[in-house]
Amino acid sequence: MAKNLIIILMVVVVGLGLALVSGCESDAQTGALIGTGIGAIAGQAIGGDTESTLIGAGVGALGGYLIGNESDKKK
Repeated sequence: MAKNLIIILMVVVVGLGLALVSGCESDAQTGALIGTGIGAIAGQAIGGDTESTLIGAGVGALGGYLIGNESDKKK
């Protein structure tokens, strides 16, 4: 259990670091980045393996992009 917690914390730290360093120009890009991090964390927490983490990251990226893209359209 402690190993999973360490992996989740590493994903969170790397994700936050990327979010702060990357210069996203649109809400769609920002949404995809945030969605990827949240999806990866959720996938790891639910499935507990690499495959679940990657699937969660992919689904999160797609969902975040779609939400951000709609926000860009409204601007």
